[in-house]
Amino acid sequence: MSLDQEQVRKIAALAKLKIDDTQITAYQENLSNILELVDQLSAVDTASVEPMAHPLDAVQRLRADVVTEENQREHFQKIAPAVDQGHYLVPRVVE
Repeated sequence: MSLDQEQVRKIAALAKLKIDDTQITAYQENLSNILELVDQLSAVDTASVEPMAHPLDAVQRLRADVVTEENQREHFQKIAPAVDQGHYLVPRVVE
């Protein structure tokens, strides 16, 4: 798919980009090349291809699920503006 200069100007306006008239030709070529590549990718039959979560079949490393900090609840509730039975009290925002 090939774009003309007017289409490039319209795309630039929609994207709120300011493009000089000297750059229109370069943008026209680049955008046309991108659209041609998308057309090529769309033409490939992928019906029998299994979707992958990651292109390299990498596995996410997870950290150990252990407590790393001590419980400081009483310390934080001492400096809180309002506390009742171990709960923080906040102003009502929904009526």
